[in-house]
This record gives sequence, structure tokens and C-alpha cells, in this order.
Amino acid sequence: MSAKVFFCDMRAEQGLGMLDKVEKLYDAAGFGEIIKPDDLVAIKLHFGERGNTGYIRPQFVRRVVDKVKKSGGNPFLTDANTLYKGSRSNSVDHLHTAIENGFAYSVMGAPLIIADGLTGKEFVTVPINRKRFSEVKIGAAAHHADALITVTHFKGHGLTGFGGVLKNLGMGLGSRSGKMQMHSDLKPNINQEKCTACAKCTNWCPADAITMTPDAAKIDHEICIGCGECTVTCTTEAVEIDWVSTADSIQEKIVEYAEGALLSKKGKCGFMTFLTQVTPDCDCWGYSDAPVVRDIGILASLDPIALEQASVDLVNKESVLNGCCLSGKDNVEDKFKALYPEVNWERQLEYAVELGLGIREYQLISC
Repeated sequence: MSAKVFFCDMRAEQGLGMLDKVEKLYDAAGFGEIIKPDDLVAIKLHFGERGNTGYIRPQFVRRVVDKVKKSGGNPFLTDANTLYKGSRSNSVDHLHTAIENGFAYSVMGAPLIIADGLTGKEFVTVPINRKRFSEVKIGAAAHHADALITVTHFKGHGLTGFGGVLKNLGMGLGSRSGKMQMHSDLKPNINQEKCTACAKCTNWCPADAITMTPDAAKIDHEICIGCGECTVTCTTEAVEIDWVSTADSIQEKIVEYAEGALLSKKGKCGFMTFLTQVTPDCDCWGYSDAPVVRDIGILASLDPIALEQASVDLVNKESVLNGCCLSGKDNVEDKFKALYPEVNWERQLEYAVELGLGIREYQLISC
């Protein structure tokens, strides 16, 4: 048994350019069949951090928007706010960054809606009852959509080996406090020097684990449930996150969040991945390093795990490009293991199969 993964290479000709190939993949993979008239369709992508240039070009995403409209759907572009302090940690900055990177309404023909709201507090708690989490916090706008299409830029990632569909879904649609849960196995701490004793965190702590002293807040770790709400609420960065987690742990957490993002949309999800500018690092960085392999093409499938496996295989078949961080390692069979030797990237795929999110066996069909 295998899943169908549709593929278009980078060759183009008159009447069949790369933008046309996006539409061809949309049809071949059956995305139009999962969308009903008047469906609110979340198109999940990464708008790129300010200074980053590796994210998917807006023109490609516009073709997906147009196809969704032709299918009768009502599309919007979405992503959730980041946990780290960058150019996308709140909706105002996030939207400014998206527009600066070319995703304005006038270009895209669809509105931009940040999934977890102004400051990351607009989420839906989704019960999953899994190994790492009993429930996950998914950005409300994405959760309430009728259908979901992910448009993913495939690249390396320091925590998961590579960042693909699962990373785009799990970490991408987790609320800010959800991202804290995925990144850290430990409880937050108060930096006494940074704390201004404003008491905002006490109002948002669901476990009443935070008390105030005259000079600073204090967290009772015996009561703290590690939800991360205090990290999102603090405006002075006094609530510090201990970024300690094993590679397997964070991959499993991301997969569980991906499951939570997909649960309300069974049979209503499509997945498209761009194997272009395959950089060593995530698009969350404010720069893009040289790609490690040539631009390969675009993939689409209704099975996210088969799509991930096909993406890894296609990248690993390529030769390393001169001038990248892997230069001199031309015979590298596993590019992502070479980039991040301490990370077993296969764990995310193994665990996703265990949870029933898809299968790794695939049939690659050229369009």
C-alpha cells in the first residue's frame, strides 16, 4: 500500500511555467475535491521573518488562492504568532512583516488572518490524549476553518533535522503558549531583575501558581502546569523559558500538535511542499544561508507523511552545492543528518505514522 505524491520539476516552457505547475499539482492531488462551496479555507504558510528571503514567493501562493476560489472556497492566509521576540510575535508586527515580504491583499487576493490573534491568546484547546499532551492549543482562526491547505517551504531545522509539513502544522499552528510547551520540558522562571511587579502574569495563570512579592512575581513550580501563558503575557521578558528538550521529545510534541490541527478537518486537508531554496535553517531566522542542493520542484499530496518522506528522499538524492555549508561533503547520503548529527529526523515520521496521520510508503507521480 502506498500514497500518491504528485511532483513537478523545475523545467518550464511557454504555456507551462512554474506558476502553471502549481495549479496543475492542485488539480492532480485532488485539492478541489476536498473543498465545498462557501468553505472557509485556511491556507497555512510561513510569511518569513523580516530579513529572511527563503520563504515561498507570494506569486506561487496566489495561484493556490485562485484555485481555492475556483473550487468554491473562501480562502484566507494564516500563520500563528512566534514565541521568540522577532518580527512576528504579535499580530501587528506579524502583518507588517507579511506585507513587507509581499503578502499584501492586493497581491494575494485573500485576507491575512493571524491564527492565534493579537497576542497569541486566541486558541482552541483540542483534546488528543497522547503521550506528550492530553490537549493542545491550536490557533482559533485555523481551527474554525472548514478546510486546510498547507503550503510548505522544505528546509533544514536545528531541532527537527528538517522543517516540512509537520513543522508547518504543529509548531506553526500552535498558539504562543503552545509553542512554549513544545520547546521546553521545564517550568518557566522569573528573572527578578527584569520583573517590574506589574502582576499581569497573575491574571493569566490558570493554575494560580504565580504570587506577587513587593519586588517581583514568584512561580510555585509545585502548582505550575507549564502552560506558558505567563511567557506570552509578560511584556518585559522577565518570565524566562528554559530551552531544554531532547530532539525526539520536541519532534513528538510537534507531531501531536499537528494531529490537533488536523483533527477537526478529516478529509478536508491538502498539502503542498516546495523543494526550492533548501536552506540549512528555518525561515524564522532573519537571514537565509546558501541552499544545500539545487531547486528540485514542487510536491502535492493528500497524505502529509508520504509527502514528507518523498521530500527527504528527493533532497538526499541530490549533490551538495558548492559554496554552501556542506561544501566538500559531496557524497553525503543524508543531508539533514550531516547538518544536524544530533537529531534523528526520522522520529517525527515514525511517530506520525503511529498516530495514524499517514504512511511513509509513496508512489511518486510526475505531472
